[in-house]
Amino acid sequence: MADFDPDLPITRIVSGKFRRYHHLTVIQQLIWARLVMLNLRDSFLVLVGFIQSFIMLLLWRPDVVFTKGGYVCLPVGLAARILRIPLVIHDSDAHPGLTNRILAKWANAIATGAPLEYYSYPKEISHYVGIPISGSFHPFSAEERLRARKQWGIDVDDKLIVVTGGGLGAKRINDAVAESLAGLLKLGSVVLVAGAAQYDELRALTPENDSRFQLHAFISSGMAALLGSADVVVTRAGATTILELAALERPTILVPNGKLTGGHQLKNAAVYSEAEAVKIVDEEAMVDNSQVLTEAISEVLSHPQESSLMAKRFSKFARPNAALNMADIILDAAK
Repeated sequence: MADFDPDLPITRIVSGKFRRYHHLTVIQQLIWARLVMLNLRDSFLVLVGFIQSFIMLLLWRPDVVFTKGGYVCLPVGLAARILRIPLVIHDSDAHPGLTNRILAKWANAIATGAPLEYYSYPKEISHYVGIPISGSFHPFSAEERLRARKQWGIDVDDKLIVVTGGGLGAKRINDAVAESLAGLLKLGSVVLVAGAAQYDELRALTPENDSRFQLHAFISSGMAALLGSADVVVTRAGATTILELAALERPTILVPNGKLTGGHQLKNAAVYSEAEAVKIVDEEAMVDNSQVLTEAISEVLSHPQESSLMAKRFSKFARPNAALNMADIILDAAK
């Protein structure tokens, strides 16, 4: 992927999101006063954002509007509809989010991150393209894996376990790794990318970084090399992370966050679990007993042939031409 153009003009609008939580009943959410007030406030912000978007699009008159599905896309997409500007949407998650479900009614084209059978979108305008990711995410050769481990100062003769909760980290996964670290180090070297918020706490609980254990708050560059050299990766079930690992063809354990809006990580994980392309660890079971995670990692490392087949099945979901195909869809809509 090309570097971000610093001269690309950026204009901000306000918007708001409709908060709803998969692990709470409708009644529980309706009697949660703070939640109700926040949703009312954000409904007003959506209206303001719509007015801002309408004025901007009226002045700019773009040939096409492309949205990615976050809540900030709703007012923009609605303004495009009113002004009859062609609209293209992309849905990374395996289950359509609320914004995309609304905008899909008026979209000229819809692109998806997972196979079309997981969506209720009109098939005649839907395209399975995957998710555009960096070209640095690709299957690593044995030589590349060796070079990457040397680059990171990791024992080249040991199994490598990489655990990451994404850019912000994942406290429950971090805690499970810290509790069971002694057992994990018997299985191989461990790299934990913990996020900045919990880094200091974990630093006090874990050994200093060396060739067998490393703790990082965040990794800004070289993440593909680290993941590509791993024997097993443990991570959340965010859509982009999943397809980056599919492109790397790495044995993967997903720990989906079941409390996020719409349960989208649970639905993402189910797609790849059904294809026997990943292993799933239930978060609540892991919280009750951190050995659940250790046992899952041990199972993957103890059966390299089965794990390799799992990774091969996973790699079939990779879409290396996703960015190009997405661009073609946008340009076709503009015509």
